[in-house]
Amino acid sequence: MSQIKTCVSLYSLQNEYLVKNMTLADIMHFVKEHHAEGIEILPDQMLKGAPDVSDETVAEWKALLDETGLDPVCADVFLNTNLYKNRTLTRKESIALLIREIKQAHRLGIHLIRLVSMVPYWVCEPLLPYCEKYDVAIALEVHAGMAFDIPETKAFIEEMKRLNSPYVGLVIDTGIFCRRFPRRVRAYETLNGTSPEVFDYIDTLFERGTDLHAVLVENNYQYPPELAAACKSEHDKMFVPLCDGYENYQFEALDDLLPYIKHFHLKMFEMTEEGPEYSMDYKALLQYLHDHDWSGYVSTEYEGNRFTLPGDPFVEKEQVAANQAYVQACLKEIQG
Repeated sequence: MSQIKTCVSLYSLQNEYLVKNMTLADIMHFVKEHHAEGIEILPDQMLKGAPDVSDETVAEWKALLDETGLDPVCADVFLNTNLYKNRTLTRKESIALLIREIKQAHRLGIHLIRLVSMVPYWVCEPLLPYCEKYDVAIALEVHAGMAFDIPETKAFIEEMKRLNSPYVGLVIDTGIFCRRFPRRVRAYETLNGTSPEVFDYIDTLFERGTDLHAVLVENNYQYPPELAAACKSEHDKMFVPLCDGYENYQFEALDDLLPYIKHFHLKMFEMTEEGPEYSMDYKALLQYLHDHDWSGYVSTEYEGNRFTLPGDPFVEKEQVAANQAYVQACLKEIQG
C-alpha cells in the first residue's frame, strides 16, 4: 500500500526569505502550522557557508527540526560547472564538489540530494561509495523542457538502471504533466510584450493533448506555419523557446521508472479558488501513484512568484497554504 507524504520545498518561499519577511525558523514553523510532514531545502540559499556549513549552523538546523518535528527530506543541489570564466569544471572537480554536498547532507540529517537537471551521468558511479557511506541518495530532476527525450536525461536514466542502486534515482517535476499552459505566465509575459496570438496557439496544442516542446521536436525545432504566423515580432520569435518548459506527458511515462523515483516536485503556478492548481491535475497524479503502490514525499514547489505582476503583492504564503490544504485533502480521500 502506498504511503505518500506531504512536503514543502523552501524554494516556494524564497521571496519571503530574500526580503527578510521571514527567517528560516519562521518558514519552518509556517510549514509545520500547515501540517506538512517534511521540508526540502536549498542549502545554497538558506544555510550560510554551504556546502561547508559550520557546526553552529548544523546545530541550529537540528534544533529547528526538533522544534517543528519536520522531516528533512531533500537537499536541492546545483552542480555549478561554470565557476570559472575561461573553462568548465573538470570531471574530478565536479565529483569533488558533489562529495562535499553528500557529506553536508549527512551532517544535516538529509538522506536525499536532488541533482539539478542536466547533471551528467558520469558522476553517479564515482559518487556511489560516498552515497553508501553517508546514506545519502542522489536523484536527477526530470524537469519540463529537459525530460525524457533529452540526451542528457536519457544517459542518466541508462546509467541509473545499469548501476541499479537504491542510492541513484530520479526526482520528477510535475511541470511535465501540464494539462493547460499557466495563465499566470501568459499574463506576465504578455505584459512584457509577447503577442497574445503566441499563447493562443500554445493553448490549442494543449487542447489537442500535446505541447510546444513536443511540436518543436517533431519539427526539428523549426516553427510550424501556425506558430510562425502567431509570432508578430522578433521578441515573439526569441521568446517562444522559453515556452517549451511546460510539457504534457501522460502519467504512464513513469510506469517503468517508478522503482527509481525518490521524490516529486508538485510544481505550482497558481492554486485556484476552486481548489486545484490551474495547470496540473494533482489528484489524478496522486491516484496514479497510489494505484501503483508508490511511497515517498510529494513536495510543494511554488514557481508563480517569478510571474508576479508589477504592483501586485507576492502571495507565496497563501499559495503554499492552499497547495498543502488541497494535496492533503486529496491524500486523505485517496489513502484514507
